Parts: sequence; C-alpha cells; structure tokens
Amino acid sequence: MPLLEVNNLHVQLQTQRGPAEAVRGIGFTLERGETMGIVGESGCGKSITVQSLMGLLPASAEVTGSIRFDGTELVGLPERAMCEIRGNRIGMIFQEPMTALNPVHTIARQVGEPLRLHRGLSNADARKEALALLERVGIPDAAARLDAYPHQFSGGQRQRIGIAMALACGPDLLIADEPTTALDVTIQKQILELIQNLVAERGMALILISHDLGVIAQSVSKMLVMYGGSVVESGPTAAVFAERAHPYTQGLFAARPALGAPRGLKLATIKGSVPELVDLPAGCPFAGRCRFTIDDCHTTRPPPTQMPHNHQVRCIRLDDVIAEGVTA
Repeated sequence: MPLLEVNNLHVQLQTQRGPAEAVRGIGFTLERGETMGIVGESGCGKSITVQSLMGLLPASAEVTGSIRFDGTELVGLPERAMCEIRGNRIGMIFQEPMTALNPVHTIARQVGEPLRLHRGLSNADARKEALALLERVGIPDAAARLDAYPHQFSGGQRQRIGIAMALACGPDLLIADEPTTALDVTIQKQILELIQNLVAERGMALILISHDLGVIAQSVSKMLVMYGGSVVESGPTAAVFAERAHPYTQGLFAARPALGAPRGLKLATIKGSVPELVDLPAGCPFAGRCRFTIDDCHTTRPPPTQMPHNHQVRCIRLDDVIAEGVTA
C-alpha cells in the first residue's frame, strides 16, 4: 500500500467573483522513502495541493476526491484527528520562515512544541531534543541560542529552524514548499543538501515544490508539472526532462537561461499570462496560451496518455506536438 494516495482531488475556493476550482481532479501516489517534485508557475495550484494534504485550506474551501495517508482517508477527517497527523506524521517546511515562526516565542519553545504535543515530552526533555535538532540542521552555537527569537537569526538560519520543527517528530512524509525562496544561491544549495541528507537518513517520503527546474532535476525521482490546477505532465524526472511532451512543459524549459548565451539575448516566454481561476477554460487549462490550441481544447478535458517509462501527458494534440519534436 502506498504511503500517500491522492485520487481525483478537487479543491474549490470562494473568490470575490464566485467559486473557482483551484485543483482540478489531480491524482498521484507516493511510496515510503520516495521523492516527488511539483513545478509550475505561481498560481498553478502547487501550494493549494499540499495545503489540502495538511488540512490547512481556508474554512470556506470545498474538497472532494480522496487523500489516503497510510490507509487513513484525510478528506473529511475531523480536525482533532487531523491534528494527530499534522506535525507528527506529516511535517511541512513553509515557504517563508519569518511568517512560519512565531516572533514572540523562543526557538527552544517552538522547536520543542510538537515534541510536547505529540510525544508527551516534558519541557526539559523537549528542550534537550530541540537542541539536538538545531545542532543537526547546522545552527551554530545552538546551545547558547536556544532562548533567542526568530528575528535574531538570518534568513537561512530561520529556514534551518523551520526544517528542525518539521522533523521534530520524525514524520513519514516531509513537504517542502519552495524552501529556498529569498535565499542566496550558496544558502539555497546548503538547505537543499540538508533536506536531501535528512530524507535519506530518516527514510522519509518527500514532496518538494519549486520553480527551479534545476532543483527538481537534482532532488527528486519523479515529478508533476501543474498548470491551472491540473497535472499536465508527470512521470520519472529523467523521462519528463528528456521527452518534455506537453507544450506547457516545453515552454517552461525554453524559458530557462542558457549557459554561455550571447549577452543581450532575450529569453523565450510563454505568451499571455496565467488566467484567474474563475476564467480557466472548461477543457485544457493551457488552452489559449498554447500555440497548438484548437476549438476542442477549450471544451475537452484531456485524458492522460501513457508514454514510455511510466510517463503521462494530458494533451488532445499530443501527436502533433510530438511530430514537431522537443523544443529547447
């Protein structure tokens, strides 16, 4: 049995313009110890998807479909039962550590909180565990800084503290939502290596959200490409990178800067912009921005097409796209 099995997940949000589907029937599985990445432009549904796994959606959100975690159905699970899983068996590293950390509580209190809640540790024992966690994630002089506050740490150190909190109870699944946002390149590399080492060391499954295709290539064994709340392409990372069968995936790769490109060369762009959720077409969410668009694309939801190497693509004009060949 997979550790995580998501099937036909839909998330509807209430907006000022009415209800909008933020996640549109996605599905995937994740085995114990497996790593998966999710890529796509801002607003494509990446964070909403993982927030639904954690039960962190707005109260007005409507969730249908199935999210089974180690045999337990999470959709419709009472909040009390969800609290037993969240922070305990599923840990999450949030995108912005300064807002994820409470500015009025010490680091020792925050890192130790899940240990007190889920493991029943005393304050003294939780403090000892918090110190060990901070040392493991590389906080310098951790013993002297246990009683410091978030604002007294750098951005990279705050992210390390967020990782320590997420790992405190030894979760089966770790979710990292763009964990290197706003960090410089050197710190990004350190944080990603730390996450990879900890995942391997503890045998956790990992879901990594990132805009950076290079990060995905180096960090995960399989990936989802999302657009408009839908998964348009998925499969082993190596297969998706090599074949790039969906026009949206091709557009993402074409927009990457090329090493050694002439100075002043303009990057390729995907025409248009991501539409509001309420404006997404009933069919393929990429219809209109895609150069292969025909009338049926606006009305027909593309079924998954199985490619070699357990690779799936959703495009009703896939034969035409493949015939033209991989771009970029």
